[in-house]
Amino acid sequence: MIKDILIICRGAGDLATGIIHRLHRAGFKVLALETKKPAAIRRQVSFCEAVYDKEITIEGVKARLITSLDEMDEVIKHGVVPVIVDPKGESIAKLRPDIVVDAIIAKKNLGTFMDMAPLVIGVGPGFTAGEDVDIVVETMRGHNLARIIDKGQALVNTGIPGNIGGYTSERVIHAEAYGFIKNICHIGDVVKKGDEIARIYEKYDNNTSESGFQGEYVPVNATISGIIRGLIRDGFEVTEGFKIADIDPREGELKNCFTISDKSRSIGGSVLEAVCSYVSGLSLIHISEPTR
Repeated sequence: MIKDILIICRGAGDLATGIIHRLHRAGFKVLALETKKPAAIRRQVSFCEAVYDKEITIEGVKARLITSLDEMDEVIKHGVVPVIVDPKGESIAKLRPDIVVDAIIAKKNLGTFMDMAPLVIGVGPGFTAGEDVDIVVETMRGHNLARIIDKGQALVNTGIPGNIGGYTSERVIHAEAYGFIKNICHIGDVVKKGDEIARIYEKYDNNTSESGFQGEYVPVNATISGIIRGLIRDGFEVTEGFKIADIDPREGELKNCFTISDKSRSIGGSVLEAVCSYVSGLSLIHISEPTR
């Protein structure tokens, strides 16, 4: 039965959350694995935020941080998605799940291999279907988005964000220096191009009685006008070039900041399709590597 099938998802950022949300709603048991300090900028729609806040609810589905695998079954029994800090995937060998989904979105394979489970799915570039995973799901926006690939690889990462409202690279903001983020604005705020939305401080000590931010700082300014769709957490340590914010130029789309994206849902649907096909004993249609 579906409720007896255990799926482990490596990663719980915004794209992984779309996958986990769909699998959970379909009745599967899902355990999410995360790092000690997740770096999601779309924090309102990322189950990984449970690592910091203990719990988060996204579109009616609650995720809760657990500190031991012994807690997993009880949490699942109450209709909640368990999240555990396990960046190396050690839980996989201990639990021997039916299915593993790697949705870390690291653009490379960080240690997932085909023998981890009867069905192993790699999301995005960095995996080869038929070699290190059974199937790959395409993550690049366009005609092939969410396509299921059972031989070959997803399209190579271009480094160019998807087009939203006519903007690509301009809407994503990267850190101009090493340091610690102090947010001036919040997710959902409307900003104008040039507005200061955050600062990168030289030092941060969260044990101090004051704000904790110390030394000189580099301002982070809005690159375009619009709604802050994503913004990394206060106090997060960043390196130069690290992605820290995302602005949606469509000022009328405030609700999008707090709901799972079309891209995440599409990818989640394809993972669910692959899982259901496997559970039903059906063979996925052979799809060759997309033309580059």
